[in-house]
Amino acid sequence: MTEIEITENIEKALAEIRPFLNSDGGDIELVQVLDGKHVKVRLQGACTSCSLSISTMKAGVETTIKKFVPQIETVENVI
Repeated sequence: MTEIEITENIEKALAEIRPFLNSDGGDIELVQVLDGKHVKVRLQGACTSCSLSISTMKAGVETTIKKFVPQIETVENVI
């Protein structure tokens, strides 16, 4: 996959997750993709202070991104 395809597919994954985050007053944005394997995202709104944000990152965000782009190794929330 090219860098453009990786970014596009990550954005598709985030679009799939976004309605769930929005329903709880949160959101997410793609910050950076490093070496086509490492993704940095930023949780926003209510998600920044939610005690379940770590679970959201692992169970929701990371799993969905890896479904769309299997070569992704890490997904990290940055502030």
